[in-house]
Amino acid sequence: MSARYDRAITVFSPDGHLLQVEYAQEAVRKGSTAVGVRGNDVVVLGVEKKSVAKLQEERTVRKICLLDDHVVMAFAGLTADARVLINRAQIECQSHKLTVEDAVAIEYITRHIAGLKQKYTQSNGQEVATERGSIKLAIRALLEVVTSGQKNLEIAIMRRNEPMQMLDSDTIGEYVTEIEKEKEAEAEKKKQKK
Repeated sequence: MSARYDRAITVFSPDGHLLQVEYAQEAVRKGSTAVGVRGNDVVVLGVEKKSVAKLQEERTVRKICLLDDHVVMAFAGLTADARVLINRAQIECQSHKLTVEDAVAIEYITRHIAGLKQKYTQSNGQEVATERGSIKLAIRALLEVVTSGQKNLEIAIMRRNEPMQMLDSDTIGEYVTEIEKEKEAEAEKKKQKK
């Protein structure tokens, strides 16, 4: 019965629901968290890795991907949905390079992806300048929503004019330990003020 009402985002069902919106909300609930932090000369992307099925190889599940030599993208939704967007964005990067004979500009590929999907951004206005500060902020934000801790974090670093670097689990663990110590010190200061 709902098949007639879920074909477009602007068609309401008889009970007043926008089924496409509800489908999108369910996809978000099933997705994972992604965080992006921009420093002066670095961009840090962090994602929550969901546990993989027994028959699935862990290295095949990536939430951070390279669109071009200097463009990295992280996604939070369902992998199948993201693959379509990633493939189209990679093709657009290659097409731009072949047509214009120059690497794609970040603004151009962002507008292209936004043209494919609706774009929503969030910003809390916090200024992060250093690379280390950017990495810590991304990990700290992920730790707020990830229940399983550091083992399910994936962090990518994109520096100006350098290839993407993925942090290994030991390095992420060092950051997590440092963040936990900072949280303990903050909690202690709050106790002393009371």
